[in-house]
Amino acid sequence: REEAQGRVRVYHELREARENLPDCGGEERLPQAHVQVGDAMGMNMVSKGSLAAVSALREAFPTVQLVALSGNMCTDKKPSAINWIEGRGKSVVIECVVKKSVVERTLKTTVDAIVDVNLQKNLIGSAMSGSIGGFNAHAANNVTAVYLATGQDPAQNVESSNCITLFEATPSGDLWMSCTMPSIEVGTVGGGTTLPAQSSMLSSVGCAGGSRSDPGSNARRLATVVAAAVMAGELSLVAALAANTLVSAHMQHNRKK
Repeated sequence: REEAQGRVRVYHELREARENLPDCGGEERLPQAHVQVGDAMGMNMVSKGSLAAVSALREAFPTVQLVALSGNMCTDKKPSAINWIEGRGKSVVIECVVKKSVVERTLKTTVDAIVDVNLQKNLIGSAMSGSIGGFNAHAANNVTAVYLATGQDPAQNVESSNCITLFEATPSGDLWMSCTMPSIEVGTVGGGTTLPAQSSMLSSVGCAGGSRSDPGSNARRLATVVAAAVMAGELSLVAALAANTLVSAHMQHNRKK
């Protein structure tokens, strides 16, 4: 194990690899690599490090067979309970308070109506449908929009959109809301982040490239940007449903009308 971990560390961005007991299915062993990857999303780094670790294990235990480098325990680009429960990438909890006057004047509804719609739709409705990580109105829309704008892998929208949205009335009658997103997968170096438009967008939110003074801080900042966009979208849609203006708004602003 020590030799395997040593080989993982040759990839300088793979930080603090730690032991994790593998899951078992009969004779199958499905280990997971838990690592820190700085400001990269890190899939390629983890793949290289995992291959080096497996190679060391096979040298020590010649009867071990590598079936596939990825065993779907990641779990990448697929819905899964493990990402919802244990997290993957960045885990973010974001909250805000919206004044009652803003809810009534701007969103054209009430605090109580928003709280009730969220309960009936995002919590009860999602539970009744057997949803995993889908206790929200449309987190995936905003996750995908930010991903395309900042050069992320849009296919990772699947697990990155895991979100539970909560609304409550405060003692003063204002609206408190939060979005909890345990598996936001983002990076600010590599891949599409080097494209001119996407790099410019990352610069505009203050997290382009890798941070030398605090590795990982830029990627964490981008994860909060994703969560903030999701929270704004959740407030907008739930308020529209509460006010029953969703269809009329679509008809009024539909560019193909």
